[in-house]
Amino acid sequence: MKTTHRSRDLAIALGAVIVAIACAVALSIGMTMRPNQLGANMPYPQGPGMGPGMMGPGMMGPGRSPALPSCSVPALPGAVVDVTLTDMHGMMGPGMMGPGGMMGPGMMGPGMMGPGGMMGPGMMGMMRITVNPATVPPGPVSFRVTNAGALNHELVILPLAKGQYLGQRAVGPDGKVDEAGSLGEASRTCGADKGEENAANAGIAPGASGWTTVNLTPGRYELICNISGHYWTGMYAELDVSPSR
Repeated sequence: MKTTHRSRDLAIALGAVIVAIACAVALSIGMTMRPNQLGANMPYPQGPGMGPGMMGPGMMGPGRSPALPSCSVPALPGAVVDVTLTDMHGMMGPGMMGPGGMMGPGMMGPGMMGPGGMMGPGMMGMMRITVNPATVPPGPVSFRVTNAGALNHELVILPLAKGQYLGQRAVGPDGKVDEAGSLGEASRTCGADKGEENAANAGIAPGASGWTTVNLTPGRYELICNISGHYWTGMYAELDVSPSR
């Protein structure tokens, strides 16, 4: 009986994974074909696993621009951190099944199959931020930000208090988190610092870059995309600032 139950549980888990993959592919196709109609007409879904931004304007509607050629980023002062912003469209190409792809650790990690449900906030990795290096010395730090996704994205730099963890900021009804205490941002296509706040075209366009330089003291910082719905969907990463030893 134990073997039968174990086989049944394994079959259910495998079926759930297959359904999740099918939903993700279908969602990607739908986003490509009808991004504006879906974003304009669908409210934020409610209930466990379907928070703001999963199907809301930030993910399905505004925030999309025609792809632009790569920008030429000038020489930047201080320690330079390369930041890459990606979304599900950017992860649907070669490497989809690899560590950096949609089926990598972010998609199939503990959050997806663990507490909160398969479609809960743990379904992170649909959008993500990668940082290199993840540790820099205090002083001037420049962020060279590349949007490798198919949606507009931005980078906002927020301090992490002691005991505060990544991805734990409260998301408001507009799909955004409170930016109080922000130290700077890169949200201008092919330019420095903050871009236009036009809701229909905010942030760095796909294929483009932006940059910013800030002075950072020792501590932990959360780098986020705060376009509606993007934080909830996994767009945050940590940068540690500590003196060189």
